Amino acid sequence: LALSPGIIVITHEALNPQVIVRITTHLAEQPDWSEVPIIVLLERTAPIERIRSQLLTSWPGSRLLFHTRPIAPLELVNGIQSNLLVRLRQRQVRDSIERERELRLELNHRVKNILASVTSIFQMTRRGATSVEGLASDFAGRLQALSNVHSAVFEAGGEEVSLSSVIDLTVSPYNSAGDSRIHISGPDIVVSRDAGTTIALCLHELITNAIKYGALSRPDGHVGLLWSVATNGSSELSLDWTEVGGPVVREPTRQGYGTRYVRSALGSLFGAVPEIIFAPGGFRLSVSGPLSRISARK
Repeated sequence: LALSPGIIVITHEALNPQVIVRITTHLAEQPDWSEVPIIVLLERTAPIERIRSQLLTSWPGSRLLFHTRPIAPLELVNGIQSNLLVRLRQRQVRDSIERERELRLELNHRVKNILASVTSIFQMTRRGATSVEGLASDFAGRLQALSNVHSAVFEAGGEEVSLSSVIDLTVSPYNSAGDSRIHISGPDIVVSRDAGTTIALCLHELITNAIKYGALSRPDGHVGLLWSVATNGSSELSLDWTEVGGPVVREPTRQGYGTRYVRSALGSLFGAVPEIIFAPGGFRLSVSGPLSRISARK
């Protein structure tokens, strides 16, 4: 029993008090899913009912199987194989139970994270709001951006998502058929769920600002959103936002919520503070950092 057997084969003559106690201890240590089969080999003249009764007293509810000796080797092997299959099914049930538990824990963790994100978004939106209508509109937009990324991650089926999908989902509501105001270009790379969420929320802030004050506030204005990966010893991701055709840009006297959030969120994600330029011809933002910080494959 030192190797913690999953099936026990024993002759009834070997069932002395010490062995019975050891088997009792082994059975008591089994988890709920485990039911160890015990194959008892009896002499032809052995009193099977009395032995069964005695063993069930020591091992209540145990899975007892009796075979009379002499027994054909093939019959014994078939009996052992059948019970090994039973053990396999038990382990499959165990794996299913453990996976279900992991899924419940993961779901609980994700729900907490989502609620924390929603709370944070609301608090930051509330601080920058000047009216109830503006608060409701900005908050709804930011929640939609968050929802779009979670949809993309769900469809991808894991902890990673295509950056192209994240960006396309975020900008597509502003690019109607035949009238693309936001031009996007870049390689299709995989990023982590958290990185995708951050990038989507930052893009939403940039788009909102462009609609209110920048290039998208004018009929002929447009935005270029480019990302690229350069390899100089290690892969580095660069993201560039450029506005053209909007009103003359003047650097604000104070940073609004959107600029503060984008600067902080992208700086934390890329490991470098983004370059933000309020050029007269159009607002620009550039940020770059190691791809390993954004990738799901750490």
